[in-house]
Order: sequence, then structure tokens, then C-alpha cells
Amino acid sequence: QVRLVESGGGLVQAGGSLRLSCAVTGRTSNTYAMAWFRQAPGKERDIIAATSWSGLESQYSDSVAGRFTISKDNGKNTAYLQMNNLKPEDTAVYYCAADLTIRGDAYVPQAPEFDSWGQGTQVTVSA
Repeated sequence: QVRLVESGGGLVQAGGSLRLSCAVTGRTSNTYAMAWFRQAPGKERDIIAATSWSGLESQYSDSVAGRFTISKDNGKNTAYLQMNNLKPEDTAVYYCAADLTIRGDAYVPQAPEFDSWGQGTQVTVSA
């Protein structure tokens, strides 16, 4: 059974940086695309970054483009989200997700295509 475990969340001041990690276990191949979602209190869960299984292509929401970077280390079966210049509005629970369907190496899935989820990690940015 595939399992995703996030780590790296915490409290940071505005302008600071954090790196989230998502370790994937229970999968023998690394041909799965990854994404990061976030959910702020009272709001829906939104996709903010996604990458193809190869890491060749990535997409970002307007709210994080230029500040966040998604990456994937296929040798370690781990995905990362480097978050720089954090703002108070970035405060949310962050979830990693995997699309376990085998697709093209440059294909970046859309939000509904991600079907395996981690438990979430809290990120709080103080003003």
C-alpha cells in the first residue's frame, strides 16, 4: 500500500523559508507525479504546485509562482517543496499528493488526478 508522509512544517516569520518533504513508501517504481496542496482555515484545499513524474515539467499557482519550487528525487522516492519569501497568507495545512497512474514523462496532472494523500503538515507564517 502506498503511503505518503510529510515533514518540515513549522512556524516561521514573514520573509523566511521552509522546505517540506514528502516521503513515498510502498511503491516499487518512481513513475508517479507529485503535487502539493494547501488548505487554510475555512477555505478549500487548493493545488499550488505539481510536477511530472520525471521532474521535467512543473506548474505553480499564481499565489506561489516565483517563491515556491517543487522538486522530486526519484532515487529517494521523496518530493520537496522549497518555500521562500513566506507570507502570512501562506499559513495553511500543506498536503502532498501522488498520481499513481503511469503517464508521460512531461505530463503534469490536474488536481482531480491526484489520488494518494499524505496526512498534512502545518505551516504558520507570522507577520
